[in-house]
Amino acid sequence: MEKKIIVAGIGPGDEKFITPAALEKIRAAKFLVGGRRALETFSSAAQITFPITRDIDAALNFIREKISIGQVVVMVSGDPGYYSMLDVLRKNFDAALIEVIPSISSLQLAFAKVAMSWYDATLLSFHGRRPPDDKLKFEPNKVLGLLTDAEFNSVTISKILLNLGWAETSRLIICARLSYADEKIIDTTLADAINAEPVNHCVLIVKEN
Repeated sequence: MEKKIIVAGIGPGDEKFITPAALEKIRAAKFLVGGRRALETFSSAAQITFPITRDIDAALNFIREKISIGQVVVMVSGDPGYYSMLDVLRKNFDAALIEVIPSISSLQLAFAKVAMSWYDATLLSFHGRRPPDDKLKFEPNKVLGLLTDAEFNSVTISKILLNLGWAETSRLIICARLSYADEKIIDTTLADAINAEPVNHCVLIVKEN
């Protein structure tokens, strides 16, 4: 078997949004790496698996060990090209060893759910980081697509944007649990979001109105 690291995007959550090419590689893998939820969903008893946790070095060591034997498939959520483990793999392995299979990202699905184009949107992540103010600040006709976490959620981010010149009436679309049966799309404003229950680990779309 060719010695490759296959980085397979598994989409926003529900299996129906994963690309057939990625699913084929995942099912054929002897060595499979991914988050615990991904492993529970996609792995089989015949596969040798390793979970991705905060101990990234442990996962990298597993990949180094198994790549000497054959192909390793690494599952990442969404699209591997947008804030995923791909960057870490590129820093630790030769690019020639890495093959990337993209899938649908949560940002793609969020914009699709509200029938909006996103080619000119400013896409940023608050997941474990805070984007610079100059990218977040209000500008006429600006559209933001934002990934969030537990700290930077629908409430905290709304407050940040109001402080950066966005109007209270600016439209905020909260896209939570995308692709799952309990998916929720909340169309509100920045002002109203501040006084509502915070929504974590979601996608936010922000525009003037």
